[in-house]
Amino acid sequence: MTQFQTATWQEKNKTQQASWQSEANLAVPKHIVIANDETKADEAYKLACEGTALLYRGDFQNAKQLLQAITRRVDRKPIKPTDNLTEAFHQHRARQIQRANITNKILIELQHVKCDLNRAPDVKEAVLGALVLDEKRDKPPVSLLLSLRELLGMIGAHEWRKKGVYIDALQANVHAHYGVYSPVRGEYLELINQAPLNNPAVAFDIGTGTGVIAAILVSRGIKQVLATDNSERALRCATENIQQLGLAQYISVQQADMFPEGKADLIVCNPPWIPAKANAPIEHAIYDPNSAMLKAYLAGVKAHLNADGEAWLVMSDLAEHLGLRAPDALQQWIADAGLTIVEQLSIAPKHAKASDQSDPLYPARSKEVTSLYRLK
Repeated sequence: MTQFQTATWQEKNKTQQASWQSEANLAVPKHIVIANDETKADEAYKLACEGTALLYRGDFQNAKQLLQAITRRVDRKPIKPTDNLTEAFHQHRARQIQRANITNKILIELQHVKCDLNRAPDVKEAVLGALVLDEKRDKPPVSLLLSLRELLGMIGAHEWRKKGVYIDALQANVHAHYGVYSPVRGEYLELINQAPLNNPAVAFDIGTGTGVIAAILVSRGIKQVLATDNSERALRCATENIQQLGLAQYISVQQADMFPEGKADLIVCNPPWIPAKANAPIEHAIYDPNSAMLKAYLAGVKAHLNADGEAWLVMSDLAEHLGLRAPDALQQWIADAGLTIVEQLSIAPKHAKASDQSDPLYPARSKEVTSLYRLK
């Protein structure tokens, strides 16, 4: 669990304090004022823009409405029109950061992992599911301060965790823990389920996340899979999914920055596909600054492949369409790693943004293709 810092504020003529929690690694607010059901949205928006956080006392549903009103005010500010997709991307990211910085200023206090506001839901399971990885080690503080936006994210993630995502290749659901990227974009899983196999005895799944790729490899007949990740959340998530799927005898989950020891007949990696800075921990599944993970995988995979083995790289080409990566850069990195492309299997995305013409990045998203590169 996070090492909590302490937030302080004045209330009822006394100095109050609580442990500060931020999954987005936001700094402890320096100035906190009290807000309630009488607080006007324009006033709250002005304070939040100036850097003042508002600790809400009143009705939980009214707090949500205030958050929504502030979000609308952030989004109301016009963005300079541009036909340059790279510029459009950076404007889009800047707006996302600005929205997060301002909307995270609405705060909620939990006492014993309970929200005492009127009409507040029971948040205990959601918060514990997000913050407690080891029940023997992780103990939430008595008084906890966090942004309403992050609390709602925990609640939403908890509901998705319970529901799970149905995976056609497994004929079963996979459940993503809070902070672990959910396999909602199923097209890359279709590629992994259909790519030709040369009877590999041992496979590595690099950056396993939920463990879904490792599970699909076993469903295709591979009897020994080593799945690695450097995130404790991901390792626990993958272990739980693998156990629920009844595949624990075939899959070993290991903590590693990249490769486990030894060699394999098949090594699979689906790295983050956009070479840009991640602004929150969960974004590391999407954003890979300077393509660091992609380059590390390509540079190191040859040393872990058996003589006739294959490395599979699953990548979207959205970065190329956005002008964030040169069109020939990936092929050059593959060649520099001493690898050759045996086959490139591709599929168009099916997610909603690919057809949303109101999305500022639609011209790039509409051309996006996800490919599985079979490398020797």
